[in-house]
Amino acid sequence: MTAGRPPSTSSIASALFNLLDPIPFGFFVGVLIFDFAYASTATILWIKSAAWLVSLGLVFAIVPQLINLYRVWFARRRVRARGEVVNFWLNVAGIVAALLNAFVHSRDAYGAIPDALWLSVVTVAALGAGRILLAGQLPAYKELNNEQA
Repeated sequence: MTAGRPPSTSSIASALFNLLDPIPFGFFVGVLIFDFAYASTATILWIKSAAWLVSLGLVFAIVPQLINLYRVWFARRRVRARGEVVNFWLNVAGIVAALLNAFVHSRDAYGAIPDALWLSVVTVAALGAGRILLAGQLPAYKELNNEQA
């Protein structure tokens, strides 16, 4: 039995990123659903719940995006897949749209729609496109890393 090498900082960061990255996306999809529900029913409960979800989504987006920032721009001895840079900027655009959405949700409930709904769509579309882009490049990325080993 041979002892494997201890996990490096980058593998721990990758595992932490893969664990935490889906959480804000789920919150932002919930915001989109709640904004749509408010636009359909005009029940204030939906827009207030969406305000809480967008705030929680932004809080949970901090750590994965800091890890992503390090992985994409500052990590050494690592091959960067083409889609990682685009995914990084899509995540930044989605988080900026979510931040603007949080400001819109801080207004009166009747003044939040349609701006909140459109910002929710932009947030989910940007984050979703980044995730789809990375999912499409995953096999090529694994082959690239296996060639280096």
